[in-house]
Amino acid sequence: MSLPDRIDPPPPRRIYRWDLDKTYLQTDFESLRDLFRTAFQKAHEKVAVPGASALIRELAEQGDSRLCIVSGSPKQMRAVLEEKLKLDGVQWDEFVLKDNVGNLLRGRFRALRGQVGYKLPAILESRVNAPVEAEEVLFGDDAEADAFIYSLYADLIAGRVDERVLSQVLEAGGVYPDDAARVHEAWKKIPIADPVRRIFIHLDRLTPPAHFTPYGPRVVPIFNYFQAALVLLADGHLTAPQVLKIAVEMVQTAGHNIITLSNSFQDLLRRGLPLQQAAIALSQAMEGPNALLKAMRPVPDILAAFSKRLAALGTQPPPPRVQAVDYVSLISHALPRTHKGRTLKPQS
Repeated sequence: MSLPDRIDPPPPRRIYRWDLDKTYLQTDFESLRDLFRTAFQKAHEKVAVPGASALIRELAEQGDSRLCIVSGSPKQMRAVLEEKLKLDGVQWDEFVLKDNVGNLLRGRFRALRGQVGYKLPAILESRVNAPVEAEEVLFGDDAEADAFIYSLYADLIAGRVDERVLSQVLEAGGVYPDDAARVHEAWKKIPIADPVRRIFIHLDRLTPPAHFTPYGPRVVPIFNYFQAALVLLADGHLTAPQVLKIAVEMVQTAGHNIITLSNSFQDLLRRGLPLQQAAIALSQAMEGPNALLKAMRPVPDILAAFSKRLAALGTQPPPPRVQAVDYVSLISHALPRTHKGRTLKPQS
């Protein structure tokens, strides 16, 4: 009996989609000078957002997930970005970068800054080949339109957005006809499912979390990746020891401490995130012997107080429900830089 030449990996149970600039990397491009500095940085000069690489590594521990990166950075930066990810111990399965040179040569100037016509077809085409049952968690930031695009993507494949609304949104977003055709083509190939569990928006610009209320509880604005880890613990993607490992790395490399992490936890509680079970799991994990916790200072008194606070939390709220999103009304606010189409009436 002959053995197969190779053993294909099992299909992914979970897919994690990440942006790079301002989501994974601390990137400044508010001015031309910042843009040039970013373009010429070497891999070791680029700095990841605290906790981002640790979170990605922990999410990959189960071995049943895929990491898909779609970044607005130009294709010419692929080598340095891949080197940076390797330095951080991050392994990816898909890595899509923007063809800005091609857009320039074709006179597609809106596409240089436009995001809907770039990210939406890219992630839809990626989903075409994914198992129907594979869940997804998406990571973006508040610098552009990630909350809008990711929510639209989730509702498209769940069948909550019809073709009329999609066409209105693509027109209002100034999407070029060929990119619009890619969106429609990929969308029609995807079986209806509801796989997107969470959308995390890193608040690089410190946008008030309430700004994202129209997208519903599926979208979770975060000030740091400890907050994302807490929600993913509650959602069953991480264990309590894994969350502690992420916290330790943030303490060791980014100046966080028990107090700042505790404040991050309380911020999520004030916003009504369902974290009771996560609090119990963390409290139990911190009660036992754990060498990792020795890296946190000051440990004894603050850690004991933090554990008591976690144990005293109230009843867990119900899980998030999907909220109807009026994309036609939101697009002019979500895409102020790329909105080139006509003004549209809100959905009735």
